[in-house]
Amino acid sequence: MSCSNANFSLKVVINKQKTKVLFAEANNDFTDVLLSFLTLPLGRIVRVLEKHYGDKAPVIGSITTLYKGLVNLDSAHFRTDGYKQKLINPRSSFSDECRKLKLDINDSQPVRYFACEDLGCTRSKAYSMSMYYDVGGCDCGKPLTREIHMTDVSEYNNVNDRGVFIVDGASFIISDELMILPNLAGSVIQILSKLGITDTDWGELVNVTFGFNEVMDLLKASLFSRTPLTDTILNNGHINFTWPSIPLNIVPKVDKSQVVDNIRPVPVIVIFSSKKIVLKVVVQKSTNKLLFAQAEENFIDFLFSLLTIPLGGAEFLMDGSTSFTNIDNLYRSVANLIDAKYFKSNAKIRLTKPKLAQGYRPIPRYRIFPLEEEKTRKVYFYEGERSKGDSMSFSSRSGGSFIEVLFLNSLKEQGSYVKGPGTYMVRDDLSVTPLCMTSYLSNLNALKIPFSDVTEMEVEIGLQEGLSILNASLVSKSALSDGLNHLLMKQPKIEK
Repeated sequence: MSCSNANFSLKVVINKQKTKVLFAEANNDFTDVLLSFLTLPLGRIVRVLEKHYGDKAPVIGSITTLYKGLVNLDSAHFRTDGYKQKLINPRSSFSDECRKLKLDINDSQPVRYFACEDLGCTRSKAYSMSMYYDVGGCDCGKPLTREIHMTDVSEYNNVNDRGVFIVDGASFIISDELMILPNLAGSVIQILSKLGITDTDWGELVNVTFGFNEVMDLLKASLFSRTPLTDTILNNGHINFTWPSIPLNIVPKVDKSQVVDNIRPVPVIVIFSSKKIVLKVVVQKSTNKLLFAQAEENFIDFLFSLLTIPLGGAEFLMDGSTSFTNIDNLYRSVANLIDAKYFKSNAKIRLTKPKLAQGYRPIPRYRIFPLEEEKTRKVYFYEGERSKGDSMSFSSRSGGSFIEVLFLNSLKEQGSYVKGPGTYMVRDDLSVTPLCMTSYLSNLNALKIPFSDVTEMEVEIGLQEGLSILNASLVSKSALSDGLNHLLMKQPKIEK
């Protein structure tokens, strides 16, 4: 079971000048925690950083403003407040595994189950249950807000099962830039060569203790620093912030499962039929610069769904080449440098091709990215007798009246997060507010742009545009224009 007071002991080699960490040697427990960064949904990262650092939390491109816009948007704009809370607290498909980490910065909680609020409801629980409070509805029309106790959570999360992603007892070498290699006997020279370390670099071996604060500093540094281990260990968590450039053209993710006999793989943009969302953008005539967008609920759903994508999911979509270099190194280490024998069960596949948590895959007409949804384990509803209340279980134990829950309410049957019809303003930093005439004009006034110098045009948002917005949102505070500039460049400059 994860504990916030847990500590890790690392052997660290620093250079002669004591200004840089060359590499660290860590066991499977610490490596598990490091790999858990890949499982964190983007919105969850904003949340844990703000919880830990408060007002000093770093701003993650436009993801932070997107998240804050979600928090500030009135619940009346959502199907229910439950849908909003589901986005504010995005769940990871690795939640059960992460609860077994020696230290879980995500504070993963067990899945909860909800039934009809009416104790006397006679509708079948096989089709009227939810994993989220007030999300979906009972067949009788009432909300699913009555929590049903799960009886065997501890059985499902066996704390005696050592190792989470990595097998127990494995040891690894971790570079300053978070490249991970197995610590193999007799291959020291090969490892140092892969890490680019020479004889002249070698300095001093020191023992370092990592606790919760240091792991949080490492998460922050992994997103913003070129030397995360050095900043965490030698600079006391002080980060020399670096902002990587944003690729102008995002190459669609290639589905490696389609590679047969070395035949050129087919891009997902061909395999996956991405939906198109029509977006109306407001552009300054004199500069051809995108100012903001007028969006319906389908595009707002798409933006909010970015917060539910895990870091590893962003890596998968962009083939390990995001704007987060250190996270790229983590992902590529799992994909290319660490053999499958070091991973538990199917952890390697799940980390490199992660799925969304159950209930987070967009409905078909809103689906832009080829991310699948994690399947849930079989779960059973037990009807209580007299003094005993209803309960849930992962096993069909003998005795008592039980039914298998065949469907847990999710978006695929319930529609979008945001109610429609509605129109919203999306600013360049992806902050979302309801659109009205006064907000439209006041935004132009704030930008000091006369109404006569603006025009409106429609653009289509599909897989390519979605990837571009996603990548820009990781580092840019103007993700909308940076993500869609390539569309505007195709348009001739409009003279006043």
